[in-house]
Amino acid sequence: MKKIYYLSTCDTCKRIMKELGIGEEFEKQDIKTEAITESQLDEMATLAGTYECLFSRVARKYKAMGLKDQTLTEEDYKRLILEEYTFLKRPVFLIEGEIFIGNSKKNIQNVAEKLQGN
Repeated sequence: MKKIYYLSTCDTCKRIMKELGIGEEFEKQDIKTEAITESQLDEMATLAGTYECLFSRVARKYKAMGLKDQTLTEEDYKRLILEEYTFLKRPVFLIEGEIFIGNSKKNIQNVAEKLQGN
């Protein structure tokens, strides 16, 4: 299975998808128009190891809600991502049982290598 969770209004997501040549072989889910379900988030967290590594601390609401001054639990991360799509670090690629989270250069390189079969 190949799937990408992304935000259609995010220029970074669009650039990455274009660079990687993401086409019809991927199921695409725009998390703004099609909310992440609890089971989808659970699947991502199982592959990633934690909900925290799926959580974006650069989301505007992170600072606005005062979350940087709080100690968050795994349940908090899960709840926040389900309540507010911008808290999902994106894009998230699911490729043949592996997960790739975020837009770091190294992560995108790993996605490219996976797609090339390396």
